[in-house]
Amino acid sequence: MTNVSSEARRLKDPPLPLEAVRAGFRQAIREAVQKMGATAPNPAVGCALLDGEGRLLAVGAHPAAGQPHAEVMALEHARQKGVLEQVRTALVTLEPCNHYGRTPPCSEQLKNSPVQTVWIGARDPNPQAKGGAEHLAEGDAPKNVRFLADEPEFRPLAQDCKALLAPFAFRVTQGRPWLTVKQALDGQGSMIPPQGQKTFTSPASLRLAHQLRRACDAVVTGIGTVLADAPSFTVRHVADHEGRAPRPLIVLDRQGRLPAAWCQAREADGFHVEQCRDLASVSALLGQMGVNWALIEAGPALLESVREAGLWDDWLTIHHEEHGGEDQLSITLRNGCDGDESPVQLLRRYGD
Repeated sequence: MTNVSSEARRLKDPPLPLEAVRAGFRQAIREAVQKMGATAPNPAVGCALLDGEGRLLAVGAHPAAGQPHAEVMALEHARQKGVLEQVRTALVTLEPCNHYGRTPPCSEQLKNSPVQTVWIGARDPNPQAKGGAEHLAEGDAPKNVRFLADEPEFRPLAQDCKALLAPFAFRVTQGRPWLTVKQALDGQGSMIPPQGQKTFTSPASLRLAHQLRRACDAVVTGIGTVLADAPSFTVRHVADHEGRAPRPLIVLDRQGRLPAAWCQAREADGFHVEQCRDLASVSALLGQMGVNWALIEAGPALLESVREAGLWDDWLTIHHEEHGGEDQLSITLRNGCDGDESPVQLLRRYGD
């Protein structure tokens, strides 16, 4: 395998302000974050194109499986704007794919473009698609390939790209999705809202919760929550993805108490309702469905079972401030890594 980093440094980089790379990657990540929840089983990916002086020319993101990838979207936007020939640098959150799937390889598309330098946010974990970096750096007209993780000043951006990729990476390497738990607690540590209310969190927390629903490919809940609250699990406080395919809604129900009328209502809302009797089998079931990221919204009993079984990857806790202050949010990663590696953090930094 070609050592891309060493080969790339043999090529002369065009002078480019580091802040231009930083700002361009932020735009690419922001575009990709807006598509989270719409691309499964593919990952959410963004691409920004800069000219030789670091000016942003175009940005693209992969909109959905079967549609053009982020690099192609960005190149097409540049072409439509009449600036394609000015493009010199491509900033991509994920290594360009190097295989023919539903679309041609993006590495070849970049290879045949005016791009001279390609910055990559994260390596592709998919064995079928990897190798794009090497392909770009080889041949008669090699591109200068750089990785964010190799540059200390860009480590925070590399971390964001890793968090963006985490749901997809878990599915392709472990056969299961990334599992996020959302839990809201009042000042007394209770999850139960006041009588007559559905929630007690602030408008900002409620908006984040619905951004999270939109970004996830599936929802997991318990029969207790269904019977007590008849929740809809729809995305309401932000605009949902247009033309969204039915999403899996998994209900843990050992005794077959799932109401048929509630199931029918949820299917009318765009869900595919599945009953599951065993918590331990949920991850594999979702992985088989092509789910990259699943959200667990449930009551105290099921959440305690999830915690004890270790069937979660990050845990978002919303601590409600009862005296008019801002809610306090905390994110815990089960593997003990920095909470900034959670994809939930991207919604807070880049979400609409």
